Amino acid sequence: MHDRAPDGARAAGPCSGVAAAPDTGPEVTGAGTGPADPRRSEPGFAELLDAAWRVGERAGGKARAVLGIAGPPGAGKSTLARALVTGLTGRHGPGRAAYVPLDGFHLSDPQLVRLGLLARKGAPPTFDVHGWAALLARLADERTHPVYVPDYDREIDAPVAARHVVPPEAGLVIAEGNYLACDLPGWREARRHLDAVWYVDVPEEVRVRRLLERHRASGCGEEEAQTRVRTNDLPNGALVRGSRACAELVVAL
Repeated sequence: MHDRAPDGARAAGPCSGVAAAPDTGPEVTGAGTGPADPRRSEPGFAELLDAAWRVGERAGGKARAVLGIAGPPGAGKSTLARALVTGLTGRHGPGRAAYVPLDGFHLSDPQLVRLGLLARKGAPPTFDVHGWAALLARLADERTHPVYVPDYDREIDAPVAARHVVPPEAGLVIAEGNYLACDLPGWREARRHLDAVWYVDVPEEVRVRRLLERHRASGCGEEEAQTRVRTNDLPNGALVRGSRACAELVVAL
């Protein structure tokens, strides 16, 4: 998604440990990449804003609600999440919704070297998943103080501390990251702190193009960029696609 509203969204089926999606429309056959979806709806961006705000309204006894945006590398998760926060800010006022990226929980290169995982940077074991789960738990339970959140800086290719802040008045956090819907150790526990998870779906060729552009922009030559996509990004994306059915909503960009 490049500065444009999502073209549509499709309701996805239930997954182990995840509540079933509400019935949002007639049965259809899904299109594009991935398996067919049991239900489909076609909201525009305004309807996605409505749906996100409804997640915030069902926080129950928690301090705030957290909506997760999952999807494979290069799908447009951060673009969608930021657009939702911007749109909700316009509707409901500054500070009412906040953005939180998983990428701030990348392990540093020295840690990846120590673990022998530098070549797999971006794979599930290269994140501090327990730190991520602790942050989600804090966001769900506390609205007394600002919560400072790390991010990943692609210019220096490393995580940076406290780039984002979730103010006390924020009743909805929109978190995004590859593995938020994955039914894997650590990620499964983190998922329990999310009130809903949406999955961003784009054609494979679009993702590959974006990923190559990303690696070139970071200074990789053409051969290295192709190798990174083939040996790391695509395997990670295949793993994430397995979590598609764990999302309450699939947003097709």
